[in-house]
Amino acid sequence: MDQSAEHVYTPSELNLEVRLHIEAGFPRILLEAEISNLSRPASGHLYFTLKDDKAQVRCALFRSAAGRSNLRLENGMQIIAHGRISLYEPRGDFQMIVDSVREAGEGALQRRFEELKQKLEAEGLFEPGGKQALPPYPSRIGLVTSPSGAAVRDILHVLERRWPLAEVRLYPVAVQGSAAAMEIRAAVEAANRHAWAQLLIVGRGGGSLEDLVAFNDESVARAIHASTLPVIAAVGHETDFSICDFVADLRAPTPSAAAELATPDQAVLKESFARARRQLARRMQDRLRRDTQRMDNLDHRLQQRHPAVRLAEQTQRVGRLRDALSRNMRRHQDMCRMQLESWSGRLAARAPERQLQTLVQRLAVARRALDRSALANVRMRRDQLRDLARTLQAVSPLDVIARGYAVLTSGDSGAVISSVTQVAGGDRVDAQLKDGKLDCIVDSVR
Repeated sequence: MDQSAEHVYTPSELNLEVRLHIEAGFPRILLEAEISNLSRPASGHLYFTLKDDKAQVRCALFRSAAGRSNLRLENGMQIIAHGRISLYEPRGDFQMIVDSVREAGEGALQRRFEELKQKLEAEGLFEPGGKQALPPYPSRIGLVTSPSGAAVRDILHVLERRWPLAEVRLYPVAVQGSAAAMEIRAAVEAANRHAWAQLLIVGRGGGSLEDLVAFNDESVARAIHASTLPVIAAVGHETDFSICDFVADLRAPTPSAAAELATPDQAVLKESFARARRQLARRMQDRLRRDTQRMDNLDHRLQQRHPAVRLAEQTQRVGRLRDALSRNMRRHQDMCRMQLESWSGRLAARAPERQLQTLVQRLAVARRALDRSALANVRMRRDQLRDLARTLQAVSPLDVIARGYAVLTSGDSGAVISSVTQVAGGDRVDAQLKDGKLDCIVDSVR
């Protein structure tokens, strides 16, 4: 071997060649593993290891990518990392450059399910007022489901048994996988554009949360909500719930139940029609019996209203009316005569001469009563005056004064003086005697 033809690498050249080969040979990948050795330096980059029970891979999540992620990484967290494989040349370390991360397993799916549910509920996509009523007797039904799944067989079997009159159009879609959500949304939109179906059944059989992920897709939920055709969601088993169940106009616990909810039962309808037919026959017989009786009554009434019979009845009626008119006229004449006599008596009683005579008599009686009343009043007043005079004489101070006493009053105010404390030397007082007054000056007070 020619040793001179061999190339001698330096470590930097070798690491560069290896990095280029690795990056060229591996596309961007998804790696699911558990986080360990998480480091958060001041630069804002994140460095950690993704490991399973047999191996581990160093990872770097640079600050720009970390800022776009809403997930806070912690040691022990199970994640799915998206990125590219590379080599850190200065140390020759094999590593993965991560550009996005998300939680792994059903926990992440459940969290995204709850977040989308809250978002759509806040926008009003679940409001009962926006739900459409199903047609009671659909003749054209659209199915959005897998053509090879058990769900389509169950639905067709129930429709054949309950409502074979309905035509069914299948919109075949994948119900799981990366393209499932896009196909389901496109099928719902196509059914609305065709406007052939009167309602849609969208669903699949049961499965895990990962299997039902297409029916928890936001684009599918919005397509169902925007559908002008009523939509029944039939996703999974009775205990399974998807976003489509909340958005659809009606949720069915299973695909078979969706077919039952969408259609009437032909056996029940046949029994109902038979019962209605029997009831109609009875009512027709009753109606014929009533009409026959009515015809007999009309015939009898027609015989009773023959022109000759009517003429005789009218003649009798005219005679009765003539007799009644004569009686009423005589009764009215007697009543008018009695009323005239009453008015004549009342008029005679109210003649001016008689009223004047009555007033003169009443005036004479009133004058005599007034004279008697005036005389009695004068006598009563005189007796009262005499009694008052005797009482006044008994209490009059003039009798006291006549016995030698005098009444002193202040010369200024005219107040009666009853105590020496009311006057002082030099005051002027008046002394009332029986036959006059004395003007006095107080010389002194003792």
